[in-house]
Amino acid sequence: MRVMSKALVEEDVALIERFSDALWLERGLSENTLNAYRSDLQSLARWLRANESALQHAARHELLAYLQQRVEAGARPRSSARLLSSIRRFYRYLLRESVIREDPSARIDAPKLGRPLPKTLTEEEVERLLAAPDLKTTMGLRDRAMLEVLYASGLRVSELVGLTLAQVNLQQGLVRVMGKGSKERLVPLGEEALHRLQTFMREGRGLLLGEKRAEALFPSKHGAAMSRQAFWQLIKRYAVQAGISKPLSPHTLRHAFATHLLNHGADLRVVQLLLGHSSLSTTQIYTYVAQERLKGLHAMHHPRG
Repeated sequence: MRVMSKALVEEDVALIERFSDALWLERGLSENTLNAYRSDLQSLARWLRANESALQHAARHELLAYLQQRVEAGARPRSSARLLSSIRRFYRYLLRESVIREDPSARIDAPKLGRPLPKTLTEEEVERLLAAPDLKTTMGLRDRAMLEVLYASGLRVSELVGLTLAQVNLQQGLVRVMGKGSKERLVPLGEEALHRLQTFMREGRGLLLGEKRAEALFPSKHGAAMSRQAFWQLIKRYAVQAGISKPLSPHTLRHAFATHLLNHGADLRVVQLLLGHSSLSTTQIYTYVAQERLKGLHAMHHPRG
């Protein structure tokens, strides 16, 4: 039985940070993604310490016991698969850096996953959601512009709330986005989103900020950029106002953007570029959503459906 020393605990902490720094340097991952890796490994490290072990000394049977304990506590297969992916990447890094001689995660099978379809909204539901903000208020002008830009561009929520004035070209109707892996893409806004954005810039943004100055395109009343969590609460509130009872996610309008483009005949590779997906296979999930909608329409309207 190993005796856990303070030095061993500190070494675990240092290894997680070294691994995180390596991911940032090699892959340019976002801070949110890096925090997810840190959280996964910190949870594993705490469990190992409680069982008188440590990250750099963990054996395969200990990792299996940890994963099993998570499953028994109610973890879903997708959550377990993501956790195992974090653990595998960490131990491959330790092996590469000669911190360990054998990868304890190498022979652990990932749980089998189905292919979940992203939750989306119909075009009519999107119209109701977009119409929910009160355009008589500066907040309403801002929120309408944010929702329109999100639906017109398919941005991730983190990309939307992080937009600055310098990233938007109102004359050309384009927004320059720095996505995952520090990959830049240009996304068109469309007439309605551009109109709502111009209206907010002309009639709402100055009143919202008062004497304050801000680089954020969509600032809060305090002048700072809105957080992802705050925008998520905003969408949920407007969904209630719009009478939408479907379960929503922070990416609901991103999913609707992709699905509705494909429903109207857009090329899959164009949608891939607009979404900023590095792999076409990631975008293909939306073709399944479109197919499921076609099946539903056929079943509803065809005499032999």
